[in-house]
Amino acid sequence: MDRLDPQRPEMPKNAPEIALDPVFKAQVERLHQLTVYSRWLIVGILWISVAPLSVWGWRYELSLLRSHFTWAALRYGIFFNNLPVLGFSLCVGMTAAVLVWQSRNILMGLPREEQRRLEKQVLRIRASGSSHPLWKWICQP
Repeated sequence: MDRLDPQRPEMPKNAPEIALDPVFKAQVERLHQLTVYSRWLIVGILWISVAPLSVWGWRYELSLLRSHFTWAALRYGIFFNNLPVLGFSLCVGMTAAVLVWQSRNILMGLPREEQRRLEKQVLRIRASGSSHPLWKWICQP
């Protein structure tokens, strides 16, 4: 399953020298920051778009729960309105996943596999030059 793909460059033979390069390290850090920001952007877009639609689809059940809270009414709202519950669960799940991912990276550092993936991606961006869409955010100071 670990076949060599000609489109994806492997780490060059002088990888330790590249890894010690402060410019390369800064580019890898910028790519990681861009990844963090893009994940939070996706979470924000979900909360702005999907969550209001889910609350709108659940409006009758929420009014019922506000006036007479019972476990039966809660169960009715969850079991018989699957689409709003699925949308709201998607928002909560994505938020929790990004929080856990970012907390792990802050507390324990990036895993070696993810660090290598970021380094390979920076090398691909460098190799493709200014034609790559991320070139101006990653490689230009």
